[in-house]
Amino acid sequence: MSFRKGLIGVAAAAFAPAGLAQTDPVNTAQLADMRLMPIEVWGDRKDRDPGAQSVMDAELIADTAADRPAEILNQAPGVNIQMNSGQEHLIAIRSPVLTGGAGQGSFLILENGVPTRSPAFGNVNSLIEPHLEVADAIEIIRGPGSAKYGSNAVHGLINVILPDPDSGRSLRASYGTLGRWRGDASVNFGADTRFNLSLMDDKGWRDETGGEQQKMSLLTRKSLGAWDASAWLSASSLNQETASFIQGTRAYEDRDLAETNPNPEAFRDAWSARAGLRLERELGPGKLILTPNLHSQGMVFSQHFLPYGGVEKNAHTGGGLMARYDLQSVGRISWRVGADTDFASGYLKEIQPQPNANPAFPRGIHYDYLVETQVFALWTEADVQLTGNLRLLAGLRGETHDYSYDTRARAGINGRFNVPVDRSDDFSFITPKIGLVWDRNWYSLYANYARGARAPQVSDLYRLQIRQVAGEVQAETLDSLEAGVRADALFGHLDFDIAAYWMEKENFFFRDSDGLNVVDGSTRHVGIEAAATLRIDDRLSLGGNLAWSDQTYTFNRPVAAALERITSGNTIDTAPEWLGDARIDWQATDALALSLTLEHVGEYFTDPANTVTYPGHTVFGARAGWNITDMLEASLTLRNVTDEAYADRADVAFGNERYFPGEPLNATFGLTKRF
Repeated sequence: MSFRKGLIGVAAAAFAPAGLAQTDPVNTAQLADMRLMPIEVWGDRKDRDPGAQSVMDAELIADTAADRPAEILNQAPGVNIQMNSGQEHLIAIRSPVLTGGAGQGSFLILENGVPTRSPAFGNVNSLIEPHLEVADAIEIIRGPGSAKYGSNAVHGLINVILPDPDSGRSLRASYGTLGRWRGDASVNFGADTRFNLSLMDDKGWRDETGGEQQKMSLLTRKSLGAWDASAWLSASSLNQETASFIQGTRAYEDRDLAETNPNPEAFRDAWSARAGLRLERELGPGKLILTPNLHSQGMVFSQHFLPYGGVEKNAHTGGGLMARYDLQSVGRISWRVGADTDFASGYLKEIQPQPNANPAFPRGIHYDYLVETQVFALWTEADVQLTGNLRLLAGLRGETHDYSYDTRARAGINGRFNVPVDRSDDFSFITPKIGLVWDRNWYSLYANYARGARAPQVSDLYRLQIRQVAGEVQAETLDSLEAGVRADALFGHLDFDIAAYWMEKENFFFRDSDGLNVVDGSTRHVGIEAAATLRIDDRLSLGGNLAWSDQTYTFNRPVAAALERITSGNTIDTAPEWLGDARIDWQATDALALSLTLEHVGEYFTDPANTVTYPGHTVFGARAGWNITDMLEASLTLRNVTDEAYADRADVAFGNERYFPGEPLNATFGLTKRF
């Protein structure tokens, strides 16, 4: 086992701008360049661009061996993935934990730089789809993405970069004390093709919560005349029995109650498939890159989190072309232009199979509609070397979204549900970006302005509630100002990255905890994030990250329900003020490596009126890896070492305090064989 240089590994790219290494450039700058190779090909930003990013490298991903997305992604600053039951989750990046259409559309999920879904058909559980388990790198952009990416890159983006076709072969198997089996295999077919497979069988530590998950990816690389071609195919399948919330003040502290499942009939079945082809060639004074892509998904699940217990079935198929042309540098200027298209067709059907005592929730079909969408976008970016140390990066993107909606359910009011008549909608917006980077001998300063925007989700527009009017939802915008410093200090022993941001969001559309939609919200997000790695010597390193934020509503909503009443200045619910992560890595011997981790989630309000709180938690973990031979490694991973009683998620809905309890102390044993 090679010792990972750097405590977390998540900012290896951002910590090493060109020319910053003070000594030993082979061991620092060149190592950072090696880690950056996949990011240069598939990623959103280069390490020297303005704006905050984190890069999790292949070694960190393999060592973490995450069974769920939160276990790997929450090691990045400002990221808070809340786990629900099984593989279900909700995402936060410089944001509160968002649900519904806001949760679907505020974060852009990519695989090899290509969106995994069409913009209007998001999924709050979208991280179940990409093949994170075998990724070569995971890139996280905090705040709005560059001009290359548009709708949904509002609070940030996550880019899962699959392994190169010529990466080595490996086989990993693990078993956990909570009854979770997992296997990952990667094989090569010649020098240009690679197949990856991940399988999981989870007994579930709560009652009747078993699940099975399968993922695969196939990558190949060829030369087609003047074109360099890279192609990939990836797919996922999930079949799980789902546990619902437990209810009651601090119910998660009751260990017996935490293991129960109030809705044993709940389930989620989902599948997805994606294909992409990247064609690249020199053309004239620059390089042309074409990326045609296709994606499809389907899901059926019980709405255990709603009082009427509906069943939803949805699916969509889409694809398009991402085209860009990179001009060679002319003097001090590099220029990029691009055009993107996406065409999709999808449907949603919601049925309430059982009668409900509340007439607002009638038995039968609530929604049944088909929507077709078209997206067209043009973008450009210029990179200007103003002086020897000062660079400017400016970009502009314009997008238009067209929707055609056709209902197959009876239009009108049906209890609480409002089914619009057939209609079409369109949205257009422009998102500018501009940033400066000042490079010095061992540090860089940067400042960045960016606007993020998202067209409404299909569910925002057509899955209406009573008292809503079709067509009143607008495109959401977020303006972000950011400044930061990243450095390589103490002769390469200390890396750090500190960023401060201020963001204002308008036309915030969300669903409150009573299930009612809010169409005209506005919020403010202010925060500071710091990440650092201290390499004490070749065997010991420590570091981590810390994020503070103040996230507030900036509008008033004087509704009758006290817990849903919003006053401008209230803290947004599920937005912890503090998030932290720390790690100690010790290469005890040439064969034995030990790690100790800490994850902290601070106190947060669970209702918009700021009357109910979750106190937060701190969870410890540990890992030991032993190289039995050069090609065989055994590992032991302990999660929740102190057996803390905590909640992965806490909220208030329909007047009840609800929790998804966190896992108790558990151990996972693994074997990895490399060939």
